[in-house]
Amino acid sequence: MVLKTAQRHGWLENLPDLSDPYRRQSKVEHRPWFTPNEYKQLYQATRANADNPKTKRFKWHAEQLHDFVLFMANTGLRPDEVRHLEFRDIEIVEDEYSGQQILEIEVRGKRGVGYCKSMPGAVRPFERLRDRERPVADRESDDSSDVVQTAPPKLTDPLFPGEFKKMFNRILTDAKLKFDRNGKARTAYSLRHSYICFRLLEGADIYQVAKNCRTSVEMIEKHYAAHLKDMIDTSLVNVRRERPKRKEQSTKDDDSGKRPEA
Repeated sequence: MVLKTAQRHGWLENLPDLSDPYRRQSKVEHRPWFTPNEYKQLYQATRANADNPKTKRFKWHAEQLHDFVLFMANTGLRPDEVRHLEFRDIEIVEDEYSGQQILEIEVRGKRGVGYCKSMPGAVRPFERLRDRERPVADRESDDSSDVVQTAPPKLTDPLFPGEFKKMFNRILTDAKLKFDRNGKARTAYSLRHSYICFRLLEGADIYQVAKNCRTSVEMIEKHYAAHLKDMIDTSLVNVRRERPKRKEQSTKDDDSGKRPEA
């Protein structure tokens, strides 16, 4: 920055090249994600936890967690983006490509304001979140009863008002999904990584995936596409050059067994 400033002021005629003479090769490490089989195991575990929670008073939180897992894996949002999400930011529309219902989401988070179009699998969890009554936190009651007042969510209410980090980690630990084979811990961010990997495995355009996830193609190629086997096109890799056919030897014996005359 100092040298560029000097060049702009005319104190230097030329800017010296300080770049490395060769490119350093870094180790390719992928971010922890859930494979399709592991993701199926995860949402089956969260569904079972929502149906039969260990404590009845945590049933609402268990149901929210199950919808959170499905919502994250079908939208690719960052956890901080989901934290700022309100019901008024989401609209159910019909996808022109597939004819199915999807979610159009106005996202506010790390990259400012952007938009996201979900997979059809995110519609049903959102409808459950919209129709599920939630506890009223600011209720005024003088009685000492254990009855919790509930009310439908408002448009300005956050989609996920509470955190269920401990419950999520417990389910991951019980299902033996907390760590991947490299020993990296999986978190809620791993659901975003899984969404990106799932889209690439299905053959989605990498530029459109990056645009929908509000990231760059370079980041996806570095952290996601490098370790997916389906990103290698065998039609372009397993190319074989046709071998020329052997020419018949002029000295080969003919059918009569005699050598041809010179």
